Amino acid sequence: MTPLEPFETWTREARRQAQWRRLAGRLPALQLNNAFYRRKLDVAGIADTRDLSVMEDGLHLLPFTTKTELSDDAAAHPPFGTNLTYPIEKYVRLHQTSGTTGRPLRILDDAESWEWWRECWQPIYRAAGVSAADRIFFAFSFGPFVGFWSAFAGAERLGAMCLTGGAMTTTERVAAIVATEATVLMCTPTYALRLAEAAREEGIDLARSALRVSIHAGEPGASIPATRDRIEKELGVVTFDHTGATEVGAYGFSCSARDGVHINESEFIAEILDTATGEARDEGEGELVLTNLGRWGMPVIRYRTGDRVNAVRGACSCGRTLVKLAGGIAGRVDDMVTVRGVNVFPSAIEAIVRRFDHVGEYRVALARVREMDELRCTIEAPADVAERVAGAIHSELGIRCAVEAVAPGTLPRFEMKAKRFSKTNV
Repeated sequence: MTPLEPFETWTREARRQAQWRRLAGRLPALQLNNAFYRRKLDVAGIADTRDLSVMEDGLHLLPFTTKTELSDDAAAHPPFGTNLTYPIEKYVRLHQTSGTTGRPLRILDDAESWEWWRECWQPIYRAAGVSAADRIFFAFSFGPFVGFWSAFAGAERLGAMCLTGGAMTTTERVAAIVATEATVLMCTPTYALRLAEAAREEGIDLARSALRVSIHAGEPGASIPATRDRIEKELGVVTFDHTGATEVGAYGFSCSARDGVHINESEFIAEILDTATGEARDEGEGELVLTNLGRWGMPVIRYRTGDRVNAVRGACSCGRTLVKLAGGIAGRVDDMVTVRGVNVFPSAIEAIVRRFDHVGEYRVALARVREMDELRCTIEAPADVAERVAGAIHSELGIRCAVEAVAPGTLPRFEMKAKRFSKTNV
């Protein structure tokens, strides 16, 4: 077992002192040079950040940042907005968000912050048992989204062999994984299952390949036991979850316990916002709020991620004291739907559907019928399986869901984030 780094077993006091030292040391320059945060601090009544003395008081006085603010700022000051601490010529990387929750954001990194991304990936790889001896296959398009770009850079830093799957078809990627004897796979959970499906069509059993580990991001699937179990069965790997965001950084990873996602608290301050009361806490259920501590060219301070989580503190069986998001990310705060008085996240549907081996792809729609919300699910499976899935959803979630069976290959496939959930009016 790889020894843990000192920060992974910090006490609460050691953590808060180290985090505040990093944050407080940078705030004065940010207030001086970053127009976006200078305005926000002025509105918050903070004339001089050097007056913020301790973590307990100082952090809570800082204003929250939202994606809408960043998006509106970029629209008002194209193309990059005013959240820029340095002259534009200092920046070396540009990535953009997927645009799934609005217009895409263009995010810039200077050389220092891109190096920070690379370092953020080291505890992620270490927790998954990935080392310089591995060959890591990136089943990723390498387009404008940060996706696995940072993972690739982090793998270079690790000293592992980096195998790019850019500009390949799924069938070509399957062949490349086998031919190069790749030992680690990086992709979304959905695409891991798509690779397994394509391999079967080609008569290839990826479970007999050299793959031994898979790390997934972009969706909550790798923290959903049924989805994780299917990936492991289909690919013959041990599967780990990773959480990150273009505007925030690579912040989370699952450990050997694989019952949630730890946050790298040496590089990120985590808070949990009770959206009903507006209170930010150190743990509990609510919206995840993050402050990154190493991306000062285009930082986010107290960033409301929009992700619903249950943060738990205390020693993990892996030995880490880092806060854990139990069960990973439940879903987007605005993805939760209420069906006949029952709150449901799309991940809860996936947790049930993926338990049925005969289900290929699936999709879910919330339909408004005569002023009432109804949940409808379409699955690639035999009719009898559809009946069993409907029964499981009803018994486990307490809601009725019409489940329709369609032929294999009917529903769309996805390489990046899957778009399985929709809302319609009937």
